[in-house]
Amino acid sequence: MDVRWEDFGWERLARGVGRRRLPVWDATVGLVAGESAVLLYDTGSTLGEGAELRTQAESLLGGRRVTHIALSHPHFDHVLGTAAFPGAEVYGAVGVDSLLVRDRAVLRDDAIRHGVAPEDATRATDALVVPRHVVSGEWTLDLGGRQVMLANVGPGHSRHDLVLLVPGDREVVFCGDLVEESGDPQAGPDAIPSRWPAALDRLLALGGEDAVYVPGHGAAVDAAFVRAQRDELARRFGVS
Repeated sequence: MDVRWEDFGWERLARGVGRRRLPVWDATVGLVAGESAVLLYDTGSTLGEGAELRTQAESLLGGRRVTHIALSHPHFDHVLGTAAFPGAEVYGAVGVDSLLVRDRAVLRDDAIRHGVAPEDATRATDALVVPRHVVSGEWTLDLGGRQVMLANVGPGHSRHDLVLLVPGDREVVFCGDLVEESGDPQAGPDAIPSRWPAALDRLLALGGEDAVYVPGHGAAVDAAFVRAQRDELARRFGVS
């Protein structure tokens, strides 16, 4: 009998493609299964959250392990669970590797400031996995019978924004925090507001009008929502 993704708190978006909205910060993680490999997009905010995601992914996929991880951007609620997936090949936007080495203490302090227990934040940052593979443009991964594309479309929400495009009858685009539905897009100290609208233009060009766009926080949206958010960000930051 097929496993119901919903029984594990996951939303099935297409065959072998789903996402889960994590508690507390409502951050999204995505899961894409091919015939020979499994990709997870983002890993949660703690090692415990990452371990839970690993267990759920294996349950959903009949014991198969996550083999590839793509990190949308280097904020604590999206990357601190990565060490819970030993042996996985980790991808990030170019420059995120050196940032995670240099700013490990900053990441820990940011997690604590937002409510992660200090011991959990310290454990996660001490074990932090730095991407071996950095994406400067576009990178196609073959998961076995299914090819997906990682695209470095930023900067925007951060200096290192990486999106995931999953082709199919209806393309699914995992946007990271370049798009947010459950609240206004957040522009922290590492955001590049002047480039954010252009990043969304690039995202829309890659995904097209008929894709499902999965925000970093909130419900899945369509191209019209992304375009409206792009225009609002342009107004907010005074760029075209």
